[in-house]
Amino acid sequence: MLLTLRLSFISLVILSSHFVNADEAQSTFVKPFDNKIEWGYLNPLRGENSPKALNLWGDRTTSGATGMLVKFKPDFSSPPHIHNVAYRAVVISGSLHNDDPTAQPNWMTTGSFWTQPAGSNHITAANSAENMIYLEIDEGPYLVKPPQQQFATKEQPLNLHWSNIAWVDSHQSKMLSGSGIALSKLWQSSSGTAMTGYFLKVAANTSVNLKSESSQFKAVVIKGNIEYEGQNTTTSLKAGSLFSSEGVTDHRFTTQSETVLYIRTNDVFKVIKV
Repeated sequence: MLLTLRLSFISLVILSSHFVNADEAQSTFVKPFDNKIEWGYLNPLRGENSPKALNLWGDRTTSGATGMLVKFKPDFSSPPHIHNVAYRAVVISGSLHNDDPTAQPNWMTTGSFWTQPAGSNHITAANSAENMIYLEIDEGPYLVKPPQQQFATKEQPLNLHWSNIAWVDSHQSKMLSGSGIALSKLWQSSSGTAMTGYFLKVAANTSVNLKSESSQFKAVVIKGNIEYEGQNTTTSLKAGSLFSSEGVTDHRFTTQSETVLYIRTNDVFKVIKV
C-alpha cells in the first residue's frame, strides 16, 4: 500500500544566474482555459465512463512529452489499472484520491501533488461536484492497461497534500526578489535533461516579472487569476490556463488573487516583484 507522505520533501537549491533583458521571447505562447473546447477521452476504450482530457501542450497519443487537463465526474472511481509510462499530477479543483486499490481514501485538494510510476497497480477516484487535474508525462503515448500487466520500476509513488508543501521566500532563494513570492521545488529529472518542476506562489494584487532563459519553459495556473501582459495585449488567465516560452523571456503578470503556478523548466528562472 502506498504510504502517503505527510512531510514535504522540498530541498530547494539556492541558485543564481545572469538573465538577459528581453521584452519578448523567441517563442511565447499563451493559452487561456476555455471549458467550451471539446474534450476527448483520457481512455477511449471506456467511452463515456472515461475521464475527459484536453492537451495543453504536446500530444498524449504520440511519443513525446505532454501536459494535459483531466476532468472527472462526481463520485468517479476507476477500476484497478496501470499505465505504460509514469506521470505527475496536480489537483486544480475538487478532491482526488490516487493510491493502491486497497488503500483507504485520502482526498487531495487544490494544489496537492502526486506521482504515479509506470506499471504500478492503482485506482483514481473523485469526490467533488467538479474535479480537474493537470497531468504531465515525460514520454508518450499515455495508455491505460489492465492490472494483470503490472510491472515494477525503481520509482516509488508519492502523494503530497497541499497542506504539507514547504516554501522558501526571497530571504532563502536568489531565484526570488521581493515580498509576497514563494517557491517550492517538487521534482528534478534524473535522466540528465535538467528538467525540474516547481510551484510558484504569488500573493494577491502583486505584479511580477518572471525572467526565463529556458528553451522549454511552461507554466500552468493551478489556483487564482492573473492578468498576463503581452507585447500589445493583456490576457486574463484563470486556473487551467498555460503560458510558455522558448529562449530569453520576460513573463510579466499581475495577480488578482493568491495565485499558484506549476512550472516545468529545463533552466533556472528569476521572479522579481515590480
